[in-house]
Formats: sequence, C-alpha cells, structure tokens
Amino acid sequence: MENKKQVYSWVLYDWANSAFATTILATVLPIFYRTVAAKGLVENVATSYWGYTQAIGMLIIALLSPILGAISDFSNSKKSFLRFFAYLGITATGLLFFIGEGDYLLASFYFILASIGFSGANVFYDSFLPQITTPKRMDYVSSLGYAAGYLGGGLLLVINLIMIKKPTIFGIGDSLLATRLSFVTVAIWWFIFSIPIFRNVSELPRKKNFKFSRYIKVGFARVARTFRNIQQYRQLFKFLIAFWIYNDGVGTIIRMATIYGSEIGIGQGDLIGALVLTQFIGIPFALLFGKLGERIGAKRGIIIGLSVYLLITVVGYFMSSALHFWILAGMVGLVQGGVQALSRSLYGIMVPPNKSAEFYGFFGVSSKFAAITGPFIFALVGQLTGSSRWGIISLATFFILGIILLSRVDIEKGRAEAIQ
Repeated sequence: MENKKQVYSWVLYDWANSAFATTILATVLPIFYRTVAAKGLVENVATSYWGYTQAIGMLIIALLSPILGAISDFSNSKKSFLRFFAYLGITATGLLFFIGEGDYLLASFYFILASIGFSGANVFYDSFLPQITTPKRMDYVSSLGYAAGYLGGGLLLVINLIMIKKPTIFGIGDSLLATRLSFVTVAIWWFIFSIPIFRNVSELPRKKNFKFSRYIKVGFARVARTFRNIQQYRQLFKFLIAFWIYNDGVGTIIRMATIYGSEIGIGQGDLIGALVLTQFIGIPFALLFGKLGERIGAKRGIIIGLSVYLLITVVGYFMSSALHFWILAGMVGLVQGGVQALSRSLYGIMVPPNKSAEFYGFFGVSSKFAAITGPFIFALVGQLTGSSRWGIISLATFFILGIILLSRVDIEKGRAEAIQ
C-alpha cells in the first residue's frame, strides 16, 4: 500500500534539485561564466571553454552511470548514495559563490563536480520510485515529480531573476553580488527540500560485504550485454541511433543557449527571463504534443518538433537582438518537452515487454554517452571559426541526420519485432 508521506517526500526532491537545472545548468551560471569567470578571454573562446566543460562533465557522468545503475539495482544502500551525491552537488554549487574574475578553470571544476552530484543523485532518486508506490500509480507519481520539478525550478529562477535585476529590494549592493548569491540560494533550496526524502523514505536493510569493484564489473558488463541484445531488434536499434543524434542536439541547445546569447550581446535579464518563459511554456505544450502524437503518430510528432529545432538553429545563427532570443526561447518551449516525451513513448512501443527494465536502463545510460558530442562540436567549431554563430549552425546537422534516420524507422515492424 502506498505511503503518502513517502510519496510527497520523494516528489519534493524533484522540486529541490530542479533549481540546479534551471539556475545553474541552463541560465545564470553560463552567463556568469562568460562575463566574470572567463573575463579577459576572447568571447568565442569563453563560449567554447563552457562547451568543453559541458562535454567533460557529460563524459564523467556517462562513465559513472553504468556503475551507479548497478549499485542502485543490487545494493540496499541507495539512500546513502543519494545523500552523498546530493551533498556533493549542493556543496560544489555553493562554492561557485567564491568564483571571481578570471577563475574559469575553477568555475569549470566546481560545475563538473556539481553536475556529477546532480546526475549521480538522480540515479538513486529514480530507483526509489517502484519502492514508494504501486505499479498502477507509478505513472501518476512520476508525473507529479516532473511537474513539481518544473514549478520548483521555475519559481526559484523567477526569484533569482528579480534579485539580479533589482538587488536593492533584497538589500544587496549590486547585480554581480546578487548573481553570486543566486548560486547559494540554489544550494540552500536543494538542501532544505532534500531533507524530507532523507527522513521519510525508508531504506531496505543494507547488504553486507559491499565491494565497489563488483559493481564496476556488473555495470559495464550489463551495458555491453544489452547493447548486443538490442541489435537483434533492427527497427528499435535504428530508432535508438536516430535518438542519440537528435537528442544530442536538443541537449546542446539547452546547455549552450544562454552563453551564446550573452556572447552576442543580449543582457542577462532578457536571457534569464526568456528561459523562464521556456520553462512555463514547456508544461502545457508537452501535454499538447502527447495529444498530437495520439492523432498523427509519435514519429510524425517528433519529426515536426525536430523541424522546429532545425529552424531554431538557422534563426539562431542570424540572431542579433533580445527580441530574437525571446522568440527562439518560446519556440524551444513549444517542442522541448514534446520531443522528449514522444521519444520515450516511441521507444517503449518497440521494446520487448520482458526486457523493458533492461532496455530502458540502457536508454538512459546510452543517451548520456551520446550527449558528449554536441557541446564538444559546438565548442570546437566556434573556436576554430572564431565565432559561436558557426557553432550554433553546426547543430543543424544533428537535427537533419536525426530526421533522415527517424523517417526510415518502420514503427509497425518494430512493434512486431518486440512481441516475437
């Protein structure tokens, strides 16, 4: 039977850590990195260094994910690991307050640590879902956490935007100090709203003789085994390749949008405000895309979303004003949640029912490995050409290839292969 206290405590963690995704990952820190931490560097070089930071962080997270997944599955120490990684992320986020002008290497180091904490904790957070609710209620509870994350992350982002734009209201001397304090607010928010999950969600009895080396072997062996198995399902494998490519483009836009906008001269208030718009547009349009997928099919819905992303990269190359950024942010909000939701459901249609847990685990791990390429190419192209405009247009390749490969996936054949 479902324990309401455990459910709401679990949901609150999504409210807690989504502040990192909005303020640190997507908005305030990228701008601060370019204008303060990387001050003195050529603008496109600063943007490229942020891209390299993202790629390095994703590589470390991707390498850790199979190990953490194995620990999550086979160890009854999930809450201990959740606490460790959450506190790592919280501490590293708070330390960003001390970054000054020219400290871009230290800023990159702290961000990578915070990203490892954020992503590592999520592995164990997600693994508690089957434990706290019933199979019948799992979709609802998962969606409740997702909605709480959107609201919590968006709310703190709005507060931070007001604090940065009007620091005197909060008794803060200037916007720079307010920006640095926004990193502290994320750490405090994340910590406070994490307390319920640590206090109220129960842990199974801990297993003895825990050997970390065992989980390293199990984790990577399981990924290798699933990769071999998944190739037997030809249409599913073709979809997965398409997903790796286009989702890398989607993730890169999320991670690089604000620092790119900052480089071309768009003010901090407009950058953060536009991404608040993305946050709140994303909620209803994710649901609308679900309805669209029901009417015309998930594959066609994804292709429509990817076509919008392709347009975003082209328009982004020519972007020159704050209005342009607001329009592009709104366009991202229209399709971001929809593309991700339809991709997950389309994958589920072609997954063999008796291998759903194994294949969905691989889906999560493999997408992290795939997400390394986009930020790296964005950074490299921007550095080699001397302009990040070429970096943004290079992302068009991910969407073009993704559309081409996705169009060649036979969904009905993939469904048939799954039930053979």
